[in-house]
Amino acid sequence: MPDHRRRARLRARVTRLRVVPARPAPARAHADRPHPHHRRPRVRGARLHPVVLAALLLASRFFVTGDGTLSLVNAHTDERATVRYRRGDATYDTQAIGRIRHLFRSQGDARETDVPLRLVEVLAWLQHTAGGKPLVVLSGYRSPDYNQDLKAQGRAVAGGSLHTEGLAADLAFPRTDLPRLWHRVRDLDCCGAGYYAKEGFLHVDVGRPRFWEATTSRVDENLSAGNARVFARTEFDRYAAGEGVVVTLHAATVPPVLVRREARLGGESVRVESELPEREGCYEVRGPGARLKVVGVPAVRRAPVVLSTCEPRVERTPETVETNPIEVR
Repeated sequence: MPDHRRRARLRARVTRLRVVPARPAPARAHADRPHPHHRRPRVRGARLHPVVLAALLLASRFFVTGDGTLSLVNAHTDERATVRYRRGDATYDTQAIGRIRHLFRSQGDARETDVPLRLVEVLAWLQHTAGGKPLVVLSGYRSPDYNQDLKAQGRAVAGGSLHTEGLAADLAFPRTDLPRLWHRVRDLDCCGAGYYAKEGFLHVDVGRPRFWEATTSRVDENLSAGNARVFARTEFDRYAAGEGVVVTLHAATVPPVLVRREARLGGESVRVESELPEREGCYEVRGPGARLKVVGVPAVRRAPVVLSTCEPRVERTPETVETNPIEVR
């Protein structure tokens, strides 16, 4: 089908989907029901030690959160999911997250990947901010192969797109709402937000805070080449004293990235542990999703973990890589 006909058909479908009112999240018996075709996802932190849980019950584990429910519509398949992903005890429902994961699957080849809880919470916040209607997902996860196919077709996609790590979503909104929502996400200073006025969608990701419009996106410049934009994210934002901080590296376009076994948090030295292979006292991070664990963290109010990389550094790999700010109490 020619591109212009495919886009016209998708626009017509999105217009119809936007007018569907949000339905209340179903009772747990329905929200917990897994989709028959997706595997059980990995959701870290679904269970906490009672002491840790007691310290965190008064606050969400993230600085930006929704109300624990999320309604989504896949613009290409009309598939819908309305789930209660966070329980009243602040733990996360793995089966509800699995339904989100399945709806976010790669359009080109139906592959799936884990959707981080951080992105789920940002989307739930955005749904509430936009008025409560289901979010219409134009693009969630894109497998690297499918992303490369789109690029080969001349589509405006980034080679190091965060869609390929399950960290981003393109969401359709009425064009009159787009500027307001874009600025609201910008004000959070937590995420990436792209405003595509002509196409009628908002790109949201949980990468480094940065903001652009279609004319300033610079997707053709391959800005992530050589690990130039490698960044780190923690599993949560809020931690209790004594709890290890799980960290993952992203946008590592040329592996490996070598990470020292010592990091900094709030001006103090902390240990980095991992089951990853080592080279000369440094951990080898060879792909997205590789986990490091920072232990011995001090009490701190909103400071990033600062990781140090080791020689030899591939191409434009930075000497230090920061996470999002975290809070430890």
